[in-house]
Amino acid sequence: MVVFAGQGDARRSMSLLWRVPGSGAARGGRGPKPGLSVDVIVDAAIAVADADGMAALSMRAVGERLGRTGMALYTYVPNKGELVDLMYDRALAELPADYDLEAGWRPAVTSWAEDTWEFYLRHPWVLQVSQARPVLGPNEYVMLETLLAILRETGLDAAVVRRVVGTLFHFVRGAAQTVTESREAATATGVPDEEWWQTRSALLREVVPDFFTRFPMVAWLESDTAPPAEDDATPFLEREARRTFVVGLDILLDGIHAAVRRAGVAVLSPAGSAAGREE
Repeated sequence: MVVFAGQGDARRSMSLLWRVPGSGAARGGRGPKPGLSVDVIVDAAIAVADADGMAALSMRAVGERLGRTGMALYTYVPNKGELVDLMYDRALAELPADYDLEAGWRPAVTSWAEDTWEFYLRHPWVLQVSQARPVLGPNEYVMLETLLAILRETGLDAAVVRRVVGTLFHFVRGAAQTVTESREAATATGVPDEEWWQTRSALLREVVPDFFTRFPMVAWLESDTAPPAEDDATPFLEREARRTFVVGLDILLDGIHAAVRRAGVAVLSPAGSAAGREE
């Protein structure tokens, strides 16, 4: 399920996102019951999506969580389209907005990626909000500003940093999405990861007895699969996705470092003094 941001009224949505005075005020009538506000509604909507997924999100479901009717919410948030925008941006406020750069950009990017990965796993519905049309809310810009502040330390040109940012976001989102989809698959089908893989692997060997002869490179790859630790109950696909995330991130950071070297950028030591140009 893919949800596209910015489907509500553009002016109203942007006003609510940036909290323009009066944008979340009650409209008409004698006013709402006490205790309801845009923030309260958005927090309730996030709770609904966290618990039951984006497919369960509706104005009615959010209203029920608050002990109100769905109609009562329209006083503050005009439609579900605006609500999704507000949910997405408010959830992003959980992410750190500052990273220690004393040890350089690489540890900071690693921490940023780890935090973002964990954020996506806490709120898997966020991954269903397409990046084709950004929300353009304040916390979305804070998230971007935070990463840019780290990457600025590389000394790379803005044009290169723009592509690095896109690559990092795609990588972290994609890695987290594999985990969230594997969790959803187990819930939706009622079949745990380990059982699914064991059943299909056994059948594959049965129906294609010469599989590894036909696909020797796959055989080579599988020969180096590390068994899980005895006390590791993490599902197979989730465990592999985590390992891929760690190794893939390290390779990406190596690539950024290589780009810095090719550009001949002066590298700063952890103490902040110029360490000269990379050879």
